[in-house]
Amino acid sequence: MALPERPTLAALSEMTDGQVGDLFALMTQKASLSDKNGKPYFKVAFRDRDREVSFPIWDNSPWTADCRDHWTPGVFYKLRALYRETTYGPQLEIRKIREVIEADAADGFDPAMCRQQSRFEPQAMFDELLEIVARRIDEPRLRGLVESILQTHREEVLSTPAARHNHHAFAGGLLEHTLSVTRTCVFLAEKYAEYYPDMQPPLDRGLVVAGAVLHDVGKIRELAAQPEGTVYTPEGSLIGHLLQGRDLVREAAAESQLDRETLLRLEHLIIAHQRLPEWGSPKRPMTPEALIVHYADDLDAKFHMMQAILREDGNPGPLTSKKNVLMQQVFRGLEAP
Repeated sequence: MALPERPTLAALSEMTDGQVGDLFALMTQKASLSDKNGKPYFKVAFRDRDREVSFPIWDNSPWTADCRDHWTPGVFYKLRALYRETTYGPQLEIRKIREVIEADAADGFDPAMCRQQSRFEPQAMFDELLEIVARRIDEPRLRGLVESILQTHREEVLSTPAARHNHHAFAGGLLEHTLSVTRTCVFLAEKYAEYYPDMQPPLDRGLVVAGAVLHDVGKIRELAAQPEGTVYTPEGSLIGHLLQGRDLVREAAAESQLDRETLLRLEHLIIAHQRLPEWGSPKRPMTPEALIVHYADDLDAKFHMMQAILREDGNPGPLTSKKNVLMQQVFRGLEAP
């Protein structure tokens, strides 16, 4: 008699509806909740690098006691599970589950496979950012200040997410977002400096680049990456990244000879880049340089959100659901399935 065939090892992010597979995943959430009728359940979530699946463990499930007593967010697990696409999003029906052990490395387990990270190589992005600073910021004291901040905080810049959720919320996300915003700002600064050559005072293209590079640098103090996800630090919760970023600039400026007005304008770029008080900015952009940085930042964040909606939304037809971070439908095309 032939033994039952063992499910193949699968990547969670590559599983399709109805597939049973063995997979490695990081548990990212376990919350004890009740539905609208008072029925208790645990909401759990598991992820690999490119997909997170959240689903309920109901009170009558054979896994309830094990979930309650032994499953721990931030721990890696090996699961055998059925993957399903449902009206509530992707779900897993667990058949077997245990914590990852050392021997699993022989089957290809690597913690990095369960942590979302940038598609791009961090050191290459960092080097490009430094190159832009060197080529595009002519004023030596301003250039030195930006380079000093990047080099002093290199490890944090290389690894910090750009957010807890919504956009670039993965290791290296802050650097990916910052480089993208800086590239856009280089283009816009050149365009508008040439388009309005008589503007007084002239557009400071180097200051635009400095603001682009440093607009979110306070996130290295606002956010902390944990195995189960990114969390706010106490400083992040009580102060936020805009003022933390201004503090980082002021600390670096104390060691430089940067003139008072340039420092003032750079601080304004940082604290105004989110534009609206309800988004966190105490001041709206009040300089042309700050206006450019704000819209480059806003576009990059929202474009990332829109492409994620197009990639992840399971709603059939030409339009996505409006249950997403942008709270709107996105058009896929007339021939979309």
